Amino acid sequence: MKVSDFDFYLPEELIAQHPAEKRDESRLMIIDRKTNEIEHKVFKNIVDYLKEGDCLVLNDTRVLPARLIGQKEGTGGKMEFLLLKRIDKDKWEVLVKPGKRAKIGARFEFGQGELKAEVKGEGEDGSRIVEFEYEGIFEEVLDNLGQMPLPPYITEKLEDKERYQTVYSKEVGSAAAPTAGLHFTEELLNEIKSKGVKICFLTLHVGLGTFRPVKVDTIEEHHMHSEYYTMSKQTATTINETKEKGGRVIAVGTTSSRTLETIGDENGRVKEQSGWTDIFIYPGYKFKIVDALITNFHLPQSTLLMLVSALSSKELMMNAYNIAVQEKYRFFSFGDAMFIK
Repeated sequence: MKVSDFDFYLPEELIAQHPAEKRDESRLMIIDRKTNEIEHKVFKNIVDYLKEGDCLVLNDTRVLPARLIGQKEGTGGKMEFLLLKRIDKDKWEVLVKPGKRAKIGARFEFGQGELKAEVKGEGEDGSRIVEFEYEGIFEEVLDNLGQMPLPPYITEKLEDKERYQTVYSKEVGSAAAPTAGLHFTEELLNEIKSKGVKICFLTLHVGLGTFRPVKVDTIEEHHMHSEYYTMSKQTATTINETKEKGGRVIAVGTTSSRTLETIGDENGRVKEQSGWTDIFIYPGYKFKIVDALITNFHLPQSTLLMLVSALSSKELMMNAYNIAVQEKYRFFSFGDAMFIK
């Protein structure tokens, strides 16, 4: 299958630069896979499409303020670090700019020297393995010195850092937000619960590989980045009970989908588990766990667009995306949402 099959015209002005004024008042496209019918709603209307006995699966990862601006020890040359993933307690894989200054053994400092780093080795795709030095708790130092790592296509400054976190974010470790969850408010979640819908959480720490373009011509040649996930016994039990009683398992976001499909077995059951996943879902894939999906609008030729096309069909999804462009839906991280049911 060709990557170019997932191309569409996306005007630059439709890439949302800031979040909607209220989280649950972004737009919502409803796509019915059985009838191919498409409806246009507001996100808080999602309640009307959920049924008693359904289970909503949310990713409770929290974004690290993972962008650090510092200087090279000795020369004072400016340096930017972007934390990708934790390898060990103080060892991280990072993206560095400019890369030529980050040779093995090079040292850098951030703030007034509260945080220092030494390059220990090379990682994948030009990244570096660095070891940090600091006093106290790393997350607190990072909270003080780091900036929110907004995706490269968002050029406007984010005034409120919490708008790039879900209201239920808890487990710190992502380099990017699980953006489908940004539309939920505490009030909306309570309204959903009161309808008899179960809500449960898993964790997948989103890596920046999410934003890397597919550089091959055919989908089958693409290799996905790996991301760390964990699912509790409580969540596994809730999902299995939902399946047994005939309810729908509704994934909130592609990150939840990938985790559920990594853990799910051929009998449609999940179990308490953690590990790394590089699962790549594209048309032809048979879903084992996910029955429906809440997701944002993704970029042309992206692995995320391929995943949503696998759940519905490429024809239905490309038609929906063309309609979204005509109707001026807002795309990507701070954009509008769709519910594929």
